Amino acid sequence: MTGRELDAAGITDPVVREAYIQCRQLNAQHGRTYFLATRLLPVERRPAVHALYGFARWADDIVDSLDPAVPPHRRATELARLHHRMEQGLKDGDSPEPVVRALADTARRYDIDHRHFSDFMASMRSDLDVTDYPTFDDLRAYMHGSAAVIGLQMLPVLGTVVPREEAAPYAAALGVAFQLTNFLRDVGEDLDRGRVYLPADLLRAHGVDRDLLSWSRATGGRDPRITEALRAAEDLTRGVYRDAAPGLTLLDPVARPCIRTAFVLYGGILDAIADDGYAVLHRRSVVPRRRRAAVAVDGAARLVTARISARRRRRSEGHVALVPPPSAVPPVSTVQGRASTGSAADSVHQEAM
Repeated sequence: MTGRELDAAGITDPVVREAYIQCRQLNAQHGRTYFLATRLLPVERRPAVHALYGFARWADDIVDSLDPAVPPHRRATELARLHHRMEQGLKDGDSPEPVVRALADTARRYDIDHRHFSDFMASMRSDLDVTDYPTFDDLRAYMHGSAAVIGLQMLPVLGTVVPREEAAPYAAALGVAFQLTNFLRDVGEDLDRGRVYLPADLLRAHGVDRDLLSWSRATGGRDPRITEALRAAEDLTRGVYRDAAPGLTLLDPVARPCIRTAFVLYGGILDAIADDGYAVLHRRSVVPRRRRAAVAVDGAARLVTARISARRRRRSEGHVALVPPPSAVPPVSTVQGRASTGSAADSVHQEAM
């Protein structure tokens, strides 16, 4: 499958191909939701997504390491080294570091603004020192670099039916929505790293502070004030999804099934958290495999429909007219459909290729 993706993308240099393969492996290993959704993109666009995600994953792993053998000063040194390699790679269009090599190649192919990568690295650096955020505005400033710019990096790869700048605010909002979902799901794990990403004013409004969160994490104890604070964080996150939703119909029709699938699956994480009684300080909530499979099946069906429509437009008009009637945007809280087995998503992967 990897060879077919690279061939379709016109990536022929063996060294560059190997760089993309490493990025794809990072995506498959660490990002189940992203990886599944990426399989619903046109085959020639998938390597670029793997490169963007692979680089982000690498930087994130540096700052999030819980290995006691990796002290903070060493993480700072490694992140600074990566930043230097990134800047040099983007300038030269190449790098001795495979992940940076793939990133530089993707940035060149899709004319991605280099500022998005610099802003991302700035937020990664702040993770080395900043351990909490007083207000949502403070958190949003951090998420510009850690999440919004990921959506902006993706936009040239996905393609749009409107000028890119018109779709950009929605792409940025979706990146923020995904990260807020991760923050809520990972409250306990982030606390282990010494960080609290939920805004302090939101927690304080419900009588919660870091000490109470730490008590719950350490003892397994439950407190209704924590539940109410987490429910408020869920409501805030769903509001950002609503802000981002109109942007789905601004994307290239053949890219919409991919992003719609990610949209629904990440919304499903919020559902899983609520269904689990907001127990995120004690365990990670996950979307059931049956539900993931149902969403994947639906995404594959939409992809087939989009491809058929695109072929018909090319035949009838002699060019690609990218604006079909907009499809309905799914609510974040629900997804309909059933799959017969938990492995149905794997079968869908094959059908979408």
